[in-house]
Amino acid sequence: MNKIILGMLVLAASCNSTTTPPTQAASQQEMRFHCENDTTEINALLKKGYESGLKTPNELVSYYAHELLGRPYVAHTLEGDKELLTINIDELDCTTFVETLYALTRTTLNGRYSWRDYAKNLENLRYRGGKMDGYASRLHYISDWSIDNTSRGNLKEITADIDGVQYKVKNINFMSTHRDLYPALRDSVTFERVKSSEVGYRQHRFPYIRKEYLGSKKVKNALQSGDFVGLVTKQEGLDISHMGIIEKDKNGEIFMLDASMKGMEVRLEKQNMNQMLRNSKNNIGIRVWRMIK
Repeated sequence: MNKIILGMLVLAASCNSTTTPPTQAASQQEMRFHCENDTTEINALLKKGYESGLKTPNELVSYYAHELLGRPYVAHTLEGDKELLTINIDELDCTTFVETLYALTRTTLNGRYSWRDYAKNLENLRYRGGKMDGYASRLHYISDWSIDNTSRGNLKEITADIDGVQYKVKNINFMSTHRDLYPALRDSVTFERVKSSEVGYRQHRFPYIRKEYLGSKKVKNALQSGDFVGLVTKQEGLDISHMGIIEKDKNGEIFMLDASMKGMEVRLEKQNMNQMLRNSKNNIGIRVWRMIK
């Protein structure tokens, strides 16, 4: 599910949570770690990514996604009494999975191999303008995330370039209209900041590919393994309900590799995307983003 929708919380038994403000943070902000060995594990992943010899963003995104297969799905890992730069590669929801892939890939493309560089790239994607400034600075809505990150050259949305593109107009305001679901919004200042950020998404127009077209050869040819994909939802006030990456098989069929709430782990979905969305009552299509090198 999208990071702003409440879901199940499953506690992983791998290690206990720990909050540590490092003395040398890449972002110069406080950080929250899941495990004391997170930094070692990130460094090891980055070393493997470098040694893979892969050079393109899509190749690296797909590579790191396969390295994370089987890790448990856990919701709400970013939440706490204070907004901190949360680093947790052991417990992932659909959005933190995508963020993790981006940060690992960007760090590798930059020729860097340290968790500090990973943390900097994670913050750069997750927060408005690339800087953490409280709960309201987090890019909660994917439309907001898309516009902010494409404007800064982190991503390119390729949805509008795909054959059969259509456009949807929606008011994106789920958080302010469901204030009771978000503990952070009990604070009136935070609530007003979030509500203010929604103003720019009244009657928001965005591109999408209808699910009926996902079996089209032209659509499948336009997509690549390692593209980020979001499922467009019918839910009032929301744009995207779930995220993952595209994985293509040897026959050119497209599948979704994601942190699955249904499967409770990072997995490659068994059904192709055409089959997966055909019977979905809540999702009407997809949006697609590609990392810029």
